Amino acid sequence: MSTDRLRLSVNGSVHEVDVDPDEPLLWVLRDHLELTGIEFGCGEGVCGACSVLVDGQVYRSCVVPVGMLTDGHEVVTIEGLGTPGQLSPLQAAVVEHTAFGCGFCPPGMFVTGDASSEPRPPRWRWIARAAPSTWSARSVPSTSAPS
Repeated sequence: MSTDRLRLSVNGSVHEVDVDPDEPLLWVLRDHLELTGIEFGCGEGVCGACSVLVDGQVYRSCVVPVGMLTDGHEVVTIEGLGTPGQLSPLQAAVVEHTAFGCGFCPPGMFVTGDASSEPRPPRWRWIARAAPSTWSARSVPSTSAPS
């Protein structure tokens, strides 16, 4: 396993990390940047618990090699959607309507909901679909690498 120094833009801040470029983005966010709102679910890009936004599009971070995201791409996690004093519209609606779950899947749902709130053209061919049906074991997004 080779280690490279990579620059990542996450939640509006640039970070430098020494990691294997093939390491899944999920583990870089959790273990190196200590962004633990993102969850590990299935490890196959199916369940959506690890969803993040990359340039406004939903990606399953458990199957995205971190080395693919170093060329000016912006990653947004649940921590980047809002703050306790300034919630995102979806977060505010959940609080207003007391629509809470256990806390495991909601980070991925909030990220996907934020991406679904306005149409954005896809930047890469490889995109996990941003629709409520993605939280079903029967709907499997592509897991091929971005190009």
